[in-house]
Amino acid sequence: MVEAGGLIGAIDEAHVEVSRAHRRVLSLIAEIDRREVWRNDGARDTAHWLSMRYGISGWKAHRWIATGYALEALPRLSEALAAGLLGIDKVVELARFATPEREADLIRWARGVSCATVRRRGELEVRASRKEVVEPERDRRLSWWWSDEGRRLGLEGELPAAQGAIVVRALERMADSIPAMPGEEDAWSADARRADALVALASARIADDPDPDRATVVVHAQVNATTGELRCGELEDGPALHRETVERLLCTARSQTVLEDLDGNVLVLGRMTREPSASMVRQVRYRDRGCRFPGCGARRFTEAHHITWWSRGGRTELDNLLLICSFHHRLVHEHGWSIERDSSGEVTWRRHDGARYRAGPSPGTIEPERPPRFPVPA
Repeated sequence: MVEAGGLIGAIDEAHVEVSRAHRRVLSLIAEIDRREVWRNDGARDTAHWLSMRYGISGWKAHRWIATGYALEALPRLSEALAAGLLGIDKVVELARFATPEREADLIRWARGVSCATVRRRGELEVRASRKEVVEPERDRRLSWWWSDEGRRLGLEGELPAAQGAIVVRALERMADSIPAMPGEEDAWSADARRADALVALASARIADDPDPDRATVVVHAQVNATTGELRCGELEDGPALHRETVERLLCTARSQTVLEDLDGNVLVLGRMTREPSASMVRQVRYRDRGCRFPGCGARRFTEAHHITWWSRGGRTELDNLLLICSFHHRLVHEHGWSIERDSSGEVTWRRHDGARYRAGPSPGTIEPERPPRFPVPA
């Protein structure tokens, strides 16, 4: 029979091994984020990649990324983790506010208090103090104008500080959740992130409008009547759109068929259809719960996507619809990814080169380790 002291010694030893592994994981996470090796793997950013690949929460993924970077400048805190003197939770909290000058004292303090105490101090230390400047209410304004023959929209406005803070906070929070699409990373500045965030917020508001006609943004698309191939599209009273962008819009939009002659005269005006219906979208949301990209599961900004595209003859029925978020919707329509569903309902995602995408660690890279055996009491 193993004595209690033997069990405690065994778990202490295991704790040190886990802490050492945690230190290596944090170091690797920082390097993965720095090199952006997660790109082309169906992820928005490093945190999204970690969540999908290893099944950890988004909150924890973001905190571990920040900790990985922080420990590079905190050698004593890094050593305390590797040696098992402090557990991962305390180290994550300390890394938020520790400095090289203070880390030795903070380590001694943290060893003698609870993790909740360390967390509370962290919240107090990082809380930002912002001074509001009161702006006259009467001067608030917002204006816009079209330029470059309708290809660009200019915006200019001024708000009182209290109202402006709300707008800024909403845009910042939204910008943090919007990823760069493949090929846009180098040119994607903070200003571009805010612009994308504003469009996302406006799109969400339009989607919630109970009056579909009032919320409609009209797109005219030209289709070859013989082959059914989409030729081009343009916004009503606006510029031309890329064919792939029009296909993505048609995937979830209402559509109306208009047959014209070569001179643009309307010959036949078809019925307006909603693709798919609101009741069908509810069924898809209930069935899929969240984005069906492996490991994603996002529930905000999701859309009912036609697996066989509606513009290519796909039927609007449950078996041909899949709930995916706007980011992965763009991967499919504008970056060459594809989706398949077999007769059993299993969904397969393929990269732009046709290779199957699989979530989680690569098969064969992890060998399970047998747990330690202890004698069974007689």
